Amino acid sequence: MNGAFIPGAEDYPARWAWRAAAFRAACRRAELDLPYGPAPRERLDLFLPEGAPRGVVAFVHGGYWLALGKADWSHLAAGPLAQGYAVALPGYTLAPEARLAGITAEIARACRFLAARFTGPLVVTGHSAGGHLAARMGCADLDLPVARVVPVSPLAELGPLMATTMNATLKIDAAEAASESPARLPLRPGVTAHVWVGAEERPAFLWQARTLSEEWSCAWTPEPLRHHFDVVEGLERPDSPLCRTLLAGL
Repeated sequence: MNGAFIPGAEDYPARWAWRAAAFRAACRRAELDLPYGPAPRERLDLFLPEGAPRGVVAFVHGGYWLALGKADWSHLAAGPLAQGYAVALPGYTLAPEARLAGITAEIARACRFLAARFTGPLVVTGHSAGGHLAARMGCADLDLPVARVVPVSPLAELGPLMATTMNATLKIDAAEAASESPARLPLRPGVTAHVWVGAEERPAFLWQARTLSEEWSCAWTPEPLRHHFDVVEGLERPDSPLCRTLLAGL
C-alpha cells in the first residue's frame, strides 16, 4: 500500500473527510445519493453550478476497489464547479462483493445516467483504482457518450496486481487482467485522453501512467512535488494545472 511510503499518510483520510463534509455543507446546489442503478452503492452525489452547466465531470474514487466512498471526495468538485460544470461523484460496489468487471459496468451505468441528464460534454476522471475506472470509460469496448478521460495515477495494467496479497480479495485472473486493463484496450475513437500522475509517486505508478499514455498515444504529465495522496488536490482549484488539463479542448 502507498501509505507506508508517504510521510503523514495516516492523517490524509481524516483530512479528506473533513474537507469533503465542509464542501457539502457550503454547497448551495447539491443532490446527494441519487440512484443510478439497483445496487445499494450505485448512488452518486451531484453538485451543480449557478447557471446552466457547460457539461458534466464525473470523479471516480480510489481505494484499490476495496475501500473508501464517494462522500470522502466531495471537495474535489470545487474546481470544475467553479468553471461552470456539474460534478458527479459516483459510488460503486466494493470488492469482494463485486469483481472488477462488475464495478466497470456500474460506473458505465453512472455515465449513461449523467449523459441522459446533461447536455454538453461528459468528462470522466478518477484517482488510483478510480483512475482505472475513468480510463475504462474511454475504452473502445464500451459504447459510452464520454468526450474525455483524465485518469489520475491510474492502475492501467492489472497483470502485476495478480501477484499482490490484495488479490486474495480482488481475485483478478489472467482473463480479467486482459479484459479490464485499459493499457491493453484501445481508446475509443473521438475520445480525448490525458494521463496525470505525481512526479514523486512510487516507480510502479509512474510506470502505470506512462504505459497507458504510450499505449494510447496520449499526453501524460508527472506533476512536480506531488505524491499519490496529494496529486488530486488540484481538482479543488479551477486555475490549477490539473483542472485546466481536465477541461482542455471542451
